[in-house]
Amino acid sequence: MEIKDVENLANLSRIELSEEEKQEILKDMKGILEYVKVVEGVQVEDTKPEYNLRNVWRDDEIIPREFSHELITEQFPASQDGFLKVKKIL
Repeated sequence: MEIKDVENLANLSRIELSEEEKQEILKDMKGILEYVKVVEGVQVEDTKPEYNLRNVWRDDEIIPREFSHELITEQFPASQDGFLKVKKIL
């Protein structure tokens, strides 16, 4: 990576950088690219996972419940003519 690459990235990003900022970014980018090379060299083919795959979801259970219009209207704070009364929302 060279300074012209940093200038190209700055142009594509539509940001203005001073020469000092360009040098700092170049230094940071070189460090990142060196780390990527290190990570690319890691052998993972023989690595085995250290976790157990298992299902953590429970089965759905149907629980029958008694719901009726009368039961709900009796429990609701306000009703009129078989309808539930709620506050007006504007």
